Amino acid sequence: MATSTAAQRREQAKRDYDAFLDQCPTRELLSRLTDKWVALVIPALVDGPQRHGELAQRIAGVSQKMLTQTLRTLERDGLVTRTVTASVPVRVDYELTPLGHELFPVMIAIKNWAETHMDRVFEARSRYDARP
Repeated sequence: MATSTAAQRREQAKRDYDAFLDQCPTRELLSRLTDKWVALVIPALVDGPQRHGELAQRIAGVSQKMLTQTLRTLERDGLVTRTVTASVPVRVDYELTPLGHELFPVMIAIKNWAETHMDRVFEARSRYDARP
């Protein structure tokens, strides 16, 4: 049985995607997934394809630029598809991919947790801010 060096173990860990390791690429993905707009776009798309304007109406406060950037990032990561339909005007729809649908339960759980526990978080913040 061969023993491995610390460097070899670190390299294997990188290949195994351990987000606790500094150079693990999953950290970049976690950073993207924890973006507030991603957390709102994924649940907004769960019921089927939507146009940019429909998403903008559903997600109050998101700018056109941020929504576009978020959708492009999600498309690049394989979570959303962008379908262009030739018409006048051109129709562009966004839809969750199978990978995006796999992510949905996690994102909706976080969204629901935040909505359910917001009062407790406000209370904790008030206690913290009142400390000398």
